[in-house]
Amino acid sequence: MVAVNRGTKIIIAITTISAAIMELIDTSIVNVALNHMAGNLGASIEDVAWVITSYAIANVIIIPMTSFLSRFFGRKRYYMASIAIFTIASVFCGLSTSLWELVLWRFIQGLGGGALLSTSQSILFDAFPVKQRGLAGALFGMGIVIGPTLGPTIGGLIIDSYSWPLIFDINVPFGIVAALMTYLYVEPDEDISERPTIDWYGILLLTVGIGSLQFVLERGEAEYWYDSVYIRWFTVTTVLGIIGFIWWELKQRNPVVNLRILKEPSLTLTTMLTFVTGFVLFTSVFIFPLLLQRVLGYTALETGLTLLPSSALSLIIMPIVGKRLEAGTSPKLFITLGFLTLIGFGIIMSQADINATSRFFILPLMLRGAGLALLMVPLTIMAVQGLKPPDISQGIALNNMMRQLGGSFGIALINNYVAHRYATHRSDLISSIYSGNPAFTERNATIMHNLQSHLAVSANVQQQSYHLFSLTVMKQAYLLSYLDAFLFSSLMILVVFPIIYFIRHKKMSAETKQVANEAGH
Repeated sequence: MVAVNRGTKIIIAITTISAAIMELIDTSIVNVALNHMAGNLGASIEDVAWVITSYAIANVIIIPMTSFLSRFFGRKRYYMASIAIFTIASVFCGLSTSLWELVLWRFIQGLGGGALLSTSQSILFDAFPVKQRGLAGALFGMGIVIGPTLGPTIGGLIIDSYSWPLIFDINVPFGIVAALMTYLYVEPDEDISERPTIDWYGILLLTVGIGSLQFVLERGEAEYWYDSVYIRWFTVTTVLGIIGFIWWELKQRNPVVNLRILKEPSLTLTTMLTFVTGFVLFTSVFIFPLLLQRVLGYTALETGLTLLPSSALSLIIMPIVGKRLEAGTSPKLFITLGFLTLIGFGIIMSQADINATSRFFILPLMLRGAGLALLMVPLTIMAVQGLKPPDISQGIALNNMMRQLGGSFGIALINNYVAHRYATHRSDLISSIYSGNPAFTERNATIMHNLQSHLAVSANVQQQSYHLFSLTVMKQAYLLSYLDAFLFSSLMILVVFPIIYFIRHKKMSAETKQVANEAGH
């Protein structure tokens, strides 16, 4: 490896971490802009949701292939091409004049963005000496936690002050600078004179299987799950595609995704923990804004600002974790503490009420930030600890894919769970509203008295009172449903928690540790 001076290391660190954050921000930044896009493009909210779905499908397809594509094209070339694809697609997203034009460019943007995560890791670690790579891993891990959190904040600021195309246009200067810095400062490190053969059937089956799975997870709730013929057909293609992909890849000498490495128990078990970590990371960012905006009346910008302090705590904890791992502390200790902290986050959040202020959320959000900071780097170390050096990058790619799938699966499951809990809570609340209930009679009389001074026609008073009761019931039912969802996330962690103690901690050889650090955090 070519020695890198301090100034160059700083430039590479800023470039790679910024590129990864940019990619992760784009997974959530459009969530707060859907209403504006729908109105501007003349589409329904259900249709405009394809802007999110198309990006997620492309992302999860390309991530497991990043190891192969880096070997085929060369890491530096592949990285620069991915930045270019992401940036150019961002330009055309902002210029789109129809919904399906925007969906197409979002898919292409997702293909470029998927590579930024895993490839940025290897470039960052290659710039740091072995003794500093634990710290570098922690720095990169901060980007993974901060990215999805910053998305709603930045999106809310843009929507409140500007127009939705700027959500995509802001990527352009960052993309140009990242590509230029990569060209000037990143050294190519691969000999691609003997390129691996392209596993076309493997790529096709992966695209069909994982792409269909992502479609089902993203669109299932909107399409009423298996009442929809589309969801049924895509479920069939998911099963056939994934089974066919596994069968084909296990037969190939040079597969696009080397599934044989899943024979290593530590990788297989750790990906389950990573899946749940993705579940909590993405669902908490999904549920919390809904709670604040739909129930408590926060704006998108206020919601994003509420999330920022927990990200700041992650910035403090992650470097400490990286240093302790370098000193020999077992990653199992941090993983245990991380999951226990996230369980605490879910339990405390489930105790919120309709009068909760931003002060109430400080503690649980701090626990969330701390828990995720304790998990990111140790989970990757646990995943690759039993792998041979040539398999490290593939193991990290699979681990990254499981985190993304965990987020997609979590949002789909939580959406469905919240819908069912809302129906239950609404039914329970309505059952208490009847004329013989003293509490209802007293509250109704108070509301009618207050309304009489504002309504010109007294006959409307009772109707308006019932309307206010209906809105109150709806808000309270949503509140209880979201609180149940936070508690449900804690239950998911408890289900997988024992897996930690089935993973044998192996001390990696110096060669394996070096390759692991170079491949990713």
